[in-house]
Amino acid sequence: MLKEVEHWLSTRSWSLTDRPLHKILAAKHRTGQSVSVVLPALNEEATVGDIVAIIRHDLMQQVPLVDEIVVVDSGSTDRTSEVAAAAGARVVHRDDILPRIPAVPGKGEVLWRSLLVTSGDIVCFIDADLKEFSSDFVTGIVGPLLTDPGVDLVKAMYDRPLGGAAGQGGRVTEMMARPLLNMHWPQLAGFVQPLGGEYAARRSLLEQLPFPVGYGVELGMLVDALHLVGLDALAQVDVGVRKHRHQDGQALGRMAAQIYRTAQLRLARGHLIRPSLTQFERGPDGFEPRTYSVDTEERPPMADITEYQSRKVA
Repeated sequence: MLKEVEHWLSTRSWSLTDRPLHKILAAKHRTGQSVSVVLPALNEEATVGDIVAIIRHDLMQQVPLVDEIVVVDSGSTDRTSEVAAAAGARVVHRDDILPRIPAVPGKGEVLWRSLLVTSGDIVCFIDADLKEFSSDFVTGIVGPLLTDPGVDLVKAMYDRPLGGAAGQGGRVTEMMARPLLNMHWPQLAGFVQPLGGEYAARRSLLEQLPFPVGYGVELGMLVDALHLVGLDALAQVDVGVRKHRHQDGQALGRMAAQIYRTAQLRLARGHLIRPSLTQFERGPDGFEPRTYSVDTEERPPMADITEYQSRKVA
């Protein structure tokens, strides 16, 4: 491990207990910064309501930490929107945001568009499939941004149990993202959960970053933020345990391909082959191939979008 990373781990890796809630609230009052929480959601009616309700109760009604909760529905076919709204979130549908640019499927697409429908100086992203959710996830990653002006992006770190075994979740992280980061961006080797969906950042940083439209968004954001603001502006906070719905192996394979493609684009911006991933499923006549495109499109920095510029002027 690089000496720089060892130093970073001792100065930019924190625990929840390092910033008690009263200190975070005092910093928010002193600095006047506002906080938006965004949940990207696709068919998450079983969990999204509880997450919204806990954040609303703990961090809006009990204490004034969060200023708005926005659920961006990316085309759910279940009751995700109704459940989220009933729990107290403002629900916005992906296709209604920036209709001039046709939406494409993907998590990064939703996160990018969320910048246009939120107003917080700090934007906190929380996945909508978390189980046994605690508002510590929000306070943990928002806290450093409110108390330390030198920090621009904070990732949550946690244990990820799988099938009752501790620490076995995050399979794409261990098999794809961590090797990529260690080999090509060793300054980022200290992140425990580089692909985790719980992180917060200053709007002033997010609006300058390109957003891969798919699952490569977390890796792309880390790499681009490193180049834009440097390692010392990045941090992580231990928030305990993360439980969520696990995907099957083939879905993880498609996710890994998108992440690899995101890294590939950042390593060499020249002419690249058009990538695809073929997987196999057993059918009536034996194993049948299924081919998926992983040529992940990227959205430009939001600061370049005319509608966003107009909103800031207004």
